[in-house]
Amino acid sequence: MKLKNKVAIITGSSKGIGKEIAILFAENKAKVIVNYSSSEAEANETVKTIIANGGEAIAIKADVSIRKEVTHLFDKTIEVYGKIDVLVNNAGVMKSKKLKDITEQDFDIHFNVNVKGLYNTLQEAESKLADNGNIINISSSTVKLMLPTYAIYSATKAAVEQISRVFSKEIGRGISVNALAPGPTETELFLEGKSTEFIEQLSSMNAFNRLAKPIDIARVALFLASDDSKWVSGQVIGANGAMV
Repeated sequence: MKLKNKVAIITGSSKGIGKEIAILFAENKAKVIVNYSSSEAEANETVKTIIANGGEAIAIKADVSIRKEVTHLFDKTIEVYGKIDVLVNNAGVMKSKKLKDITEQDFDIHFNVNVKGLYNTLQEAESKLADNGNIINISSSTVKLMLPTYAIYSATKAAVEQISRVFSKEIGRGISVNALAPGPTETELFLEGKSTEFIEQLSSMNAFNRLAKPIDIARVALFLASDDSKWVSGQVIGANGAMV
């Protein structure tokens, strides 16, 4: 019941870590907005799962890189539920390529979704998030790892972390702002195109010799969304099993 009477927007929550966060928040009595940009069927399935478990949720389509769609996401949430207490910026894209192979289109997509998307939602949150709310921006432990083929993705997540730190001191109104940096996690986005050998190598780099499950990350997000974490703000919280 940690989020009772709270309304939470979770961007990119039709699958993966975002889906797990949405389900866990709903189990803790939040009213959840399952945001998606293209995965409508998966978003509706997530909502159906939440409702079947006795929770409350709706799906709202919005591409976070497009400002007018983000404005619609916030305004529609307020229209339906009257307020927004929690914002989880989870929507993101990731392609692993050597820097020499990254196209201008790859570069633009990464920064448009991962950084401009954050900029868009935070600007909306400045005036539309309720007092004493909580903002959680999903980063990545790749920021610290210097993994080959992750230059552009890691650069976008480094931007997420620095924007989070600065915005935590700007927004005021009792709102906490933190970044959550997962390590390698068993999601479709992460596992796509990776060899068994590479996955085993990554698993061996943490203290538990496994990849994270989405629920491992969702539980940290729940803490950061709850009043229990209110004195934690402007921080980057690593959830990576002592990987870095």
